[in-house]
Amino acid sequence: MNPFSSGTRLRDMIRAIRACKTAAEERAVVRKECAAIRASVSENDHDYRHRNLAKLMFIHMLGYPTHFGQMECLKLIAAAGFPEKRIGYLGLMLLLDERQEVLMLVTNSLKQDLNHNNQYIVGLALCALGNICSAEMARDLAPEVERLMQFRDPNIRKKAALCSIRIIRKVPDLAENFMHPATNLLKEKHHGVLITGVQLCTEICKVSVEALEHFRKKCTEVLVKVLKDVVNSPYAPEYDIAGITDPFLHIRLLRLLRVLGQGDADASDCMNDILAQVATKTESNKNAGNAILYECVETIMSIEDTSGLRVLAINILGRFLSNRDNNIRYVALNMLMKAITVDAQAVQRHRATILECVKDSDASIRKRALELIYVLVNDSNVKPLAKELIDYLEVSDPEFKGDLTAKICSIVEKFSPEKIWYIDQMLKVLSEAGNFVKDEVWHALIVVISNASDLHGYTVRSLYRAFQASVEQECLVRVAVWCIGEYGEMLVNNVGMLDIEEPITVTESDAVDVIEIAIKRHTSDLTTRAMALIALLKLSCRFPSCSERIRDIIVQCKGSLVLELQQRSIEFNSIIGKHQNIRPVLVERMPVLDEATYNGRRAGSMPATVSMSSGASLNLPNGVAKPPAAPLVDLLDLSLDDTPAPSSSGGDFLHDLLGVDLSVGSSSSGMTQVPKAGTDVLLDLLSIGTPPPAQSSLSTPDILSSSQDNKMPAPTLERLSSPSSISIQASSPAGAAPMMDLLDGFAPNLPLPEDNGPVYPSIVAFESSALRLTFNFSKTPANPQTTLVQASFTNLSPNIFTDFIFQAAVPKFLQLHLDSASGNTLPASGNGSITQNLRVTNSLHGKKPLVMRIRIAYKMNNKDVLEEGQINNFPRDL
Repeated sequence: MNPFSSGTRLRDMIRAIRACKTAAEERAVVRKECAAIRASVSENDHDYRHRNLAKLMFIHMLGYPTHFGQMECLKLIAAAGFPEKRIGYLGLMLLLDERQEVLMLVTNSLKQDLNHNNQYIVGLALCALGNICSAEMARDLAPEVERLMQFRDPNIRKKAALCSIRIIRKVPDLAENFMHPATNLLKEKHHGVLITGVQLCTEICKVSVEALEHFRKKCTEVLVKVLKDVVNSPYAPEYDIAGITDPFLHIRLLRLLRVLGQGDADASDCMNDILAQVATKTESNKNAGNAILYECVETIMSIEDTSGLRVLAINILGRFLSNRDNNIRYVALNMLMKAITVDAQAVQRHRATILECVKDSDASIRKRALELIYVLVNDSNVKPLAKELIDYLEVSDPEFKGDLTAKICSIVEKFSPEKIWYIDQMLKVLSEAGNFVKDEVWHALIVVISNASDLHGYTVRSLYRAFQASVEQECLVRVAVWCIGEYGEMLVNNVGMLDIEEPITVTESDAVDVIEIAIKRHTSDLTTRAMALIALLKLSCRFPSCSERIRDIIVQCKGSLVLELQQRSIEFNSIIGKHQNIRPVLVERMPVLDEATYNGRRAGSMPATVSMSSGASLNLPNGVAKPPAAPLVDLLDLSLDDTPAPSSSGGDFLHDLLGVDLSVGSSSSGMTQVPKAGTDVLLDLLSIGTPPPAQSSLSTPDILSSSQDNKMPAPTLERLSSPSSISIQASSPAGAAPMMDLLDGFAPNLPLPEDNGPVYPSIVAFESSALRLTFNFSKTPANPQTTLVQASFTNLSPNIFTDFIFQAAVPKFLQLHLDSASGNTLPASGNGSITQNLRVTNSLHGKKPLVMRIRIAYKMNNKDVLEEGQINNFPRDL
C-alpha cells in the first residue's frame, strides 16, 4: 500500500511525520498526505472518509491549513452511525468556529440529532453546540436544548445546562426561557447536574435583572440548604478531594450566593450562618480548602454583611499571608486591597504581616504588598511604617527600589506631621536611593526647605554630612548644592543649631570643595553642573576669601562642549571680574517660595502656566525643542495629523531647568503670556533685545545682568534652575538707553508680551452615577484656533477605580492631542482626582463649534467598566 494513499492509517502518518529530521521534510510529508486526502475527497470515497478526517485533525493541530476538509465534517455528521457522527462532530469543533459560513449548513443536522432516540448521539450534538454555537444557531436550537434539560439521563441534563450557558452568552434575550428549568436543576441530587445548574443560574443572573430578583426570592434558601448539606455531608469517595466533599460545588454555590447577596440585605441575612460555618469548619492545610475559604471571604466582602463576619474573613486572609505558597499570599493581598475599603481597621491588625511581604523574595508579592501598605498608611502609623520601609530600602533589590522610593516619598509628603521629620526622612531616602527619586520629589523638598526658615542651618548641615557619605546619589547632590549655594554661610558659622545636633566644623574652603566635587564628578549631568555653577556664583559673594578659587573653577567650564555650561561659565566669569557692583543684588538669597501654589500646580488643581518639563529634556541638543506627544488614535477611526508645535519663545526655552512654571507679567487667567513673534530663543538667553525692567522680583540666583555704568537699568538673563516660579513685571520707560548683555553686545528692545485672552467658564462635560468629568478651558491669544483643555475626573462611587484610561475622538476638521494623565488610579468618594491635558485645534474656528466623543475605561472591583458619551456643550466661541 502506498504510504501516502487515502488508506494510510492515522498512526502510520503520525509515525512518518515524527520520523522527519527537518521542518522541510515534515512539510513534504504533510503536503503528500494532504494531496492524497484531496484526491479521496474528490472521488467521494465513503470507506475512508472518517480516517481522512482524523488525519486532517492531526494536520490541523500541527498548524497546516485544512479548510478543504470542512465539508467532510458535514457529510460524516449526516451519516447514520454513531462512529461516523463522533468523528464528524469532533472535526466540526476542531476545524470550524462560529465565524465560518459553512456552519449554517449543519444547523438542520444538529436539530435532528438533538431529537434522536440514541442518547449518545444527543450528547454529541449538545457537546458540539456548546462549543461552536453562533447567535443564529442559538435562536434556532434553544427550544430543543430547553427540552433536553428535563431528559431522563443526568449526563444529557448536564450537557444541556452547559449548552444553555453558551446560548445565553450569545443571545442574552433568551435567558428568561431558561429561568424555570434552571431553578429545577437546583433540586438535583446528582452533583454533576447540580454544579452545571448553579453555573447556569449565575450566568442568567448576570444578564437579567428580573431573573436575579426571581432567584433571590425563590432560590436563596434552597442554595443555603444545598451548601449546608454539602458542608456537613459524610465521606463520599466519588466526590472527595483532600478530605473535602466536592470543593468545586462549594465554590460554585458560594459564587452564586455572592451574586444573590450583593445589594440585598434580606438575602445576605439568610446566608450569614452558613458562610460563618464554611469559614470556620473548612480546613486550610490543603489547597482545596484554601480555594473554598478564598471564595467564602470574597462572598462575605461582597454581600450586605455584618462587621463581625467581615473581621472573620479578614483574619482568614491574614492566615493566608503566613502561608508558604506564593499564590495564596498573592490572592490574599489582592483581597485585602478590596477589603480595606470595607473595614480598614480590621486590615490594620495585619499590618506587620503585610510589611513582611514587602520584603518577600517574589517580585509580584513585594509590589502588591507595597501597594497595600501605601493604602494602610495614616497619620497615626506613618512614622513606624516609614521607618520600616526606609530601613528596607537599603537592602532592597535595585529593580524594586524605584517603586519603593516613589511610595516612601509619597507617604512622607502626604502624612508628615512636621517639617523637620519630613526633611529627615527625605534626606534618608536621597542618601539611600537618590538616583531613583523623580524630579518633582526633590523639587518639592527644596520648596519645603525654603519655607522652613528656622531649619535652614540644620538642613544644610545635614545635607553636608549626607553628601560626604553618599556623593554618588545624583538627587542628593543637587539638593545639597542648592542649599549650600543659598545657606552656605549658615553651614560655616553653625547658625541655627538645634539641641539634637552635634557641632560640626566646616570652613569656607570645605563648602566650596563640595560644589567643586559636584561639577567634576564624571556622572554629574547637565542639571547638576548648571546648579553647581550658580551655587559657586553665590558663594563668590558670600565667601570673599575663596572668590579667586571659585572663579578658577568657573573658568574651567569655558571650554565645555555643552553650550549651556560654556555660556554660564563665560557670563559668570564676566560678573565676577567686571560687574562686582551688581553681583550682590544678583546673588542675594532666594525669597520664600509659595508652597501652596507649587503643590497646587503640581497636583494639577491649577492651570499650568507652562507645560512641565522633565529632567530628560535637558539631554536634548542645544536649541532642539522637546518633540510633541503623539496623539491617540481617535475613537471614530478618523486619521489625525500631528498638529505642529507652536513656535518657541524666549520664555519657553527649556521651560525650566528643574521642570517648574514660568509666569511673565500679570494675568487674571493664570496663563502664560507669550512674547510676540520674532523673539529669538538664543537672543533671549543672552538677554539681547530684552526690555529694561523697571522693577524685578528675583526668586532664583539665575537672573544675571550686567551694565557698564550704574546709570543704566541692568538687563536680565532669565535662567531657571530651582523649583520656583519667577514673576517679572517689566515696563519700557521712555527714552531708555539700549542695553548691553553680559557678552558686551547691544541690541534693540523687543515689544512687550500681549494680554491674555478671555476667561472661559468650566463645564461638566460628562457625569454618570459613578464618574464626573469637568473641563477647564484656556487659549493662547496668538493662536485662537487652539484651545487648551484640562480634564479633571472625579470618582463619585465608594469603590476605587484602577487601570483608568481616557480616550477622545473628534471630527476631521478638529485635531486633538492628549497628554499623559496624572495617574491611573482614581480614589473613591471624591477623595482625589485624575487630571489630563488636551489640546484641540479647530481648522474651522468661528464656523463650527467643538464637538467630541469620549470613552472612559476602568476597573471597579476587578470588573472592566466602559463608559461613553458625546460632548456638545462646549462654549460657542472656542
